[in-house]
Amino acid sequence: VQLQASGGGSVQAGGSLRLSCAASGSISSIYAMGWYRQRPGQQREVVSVILNDGRTNYADAVKGRFTISRDNAKNTVYLQMNSLQAEDTAVYYCYANIRRSDTLASFGHWGQGTLVTVSS
Repeated sequence: VQLQASGGGSVQAGGSLRLSCAASGSISSIYAMGWYRQRPGQQREVVSVILNDGRTNYADAVKGRFTISRDNAKNTVYLQMNSLQAEDTAVYYCYANIRRSDTLASFGHWGQGTLVTVSS
């Protein structure tokens, strides 16, 4: 099972970016998908999570600016980031709790990080 993230880049403050993360491999089902970020000099923190029933949760710092969504048919999670601020500069990691189709075991999986740089 692999998670492939894309969509990072550089943007000016107030701009927007959309991150995508697609899961592939021996997948039976995915319970939770989400995004974490690690800002320079800080620990990794949760940004937003979406469950397979569509329920979502957001960190206070991004509420009203970021929107998470998922396409269950494509095993893909998205993060639409609007009104970006310099404080949003970080490496963003996607996460998914995946039940494998071969073993039926569930594990958490991380994608590779994608860098988001917001200049003020």
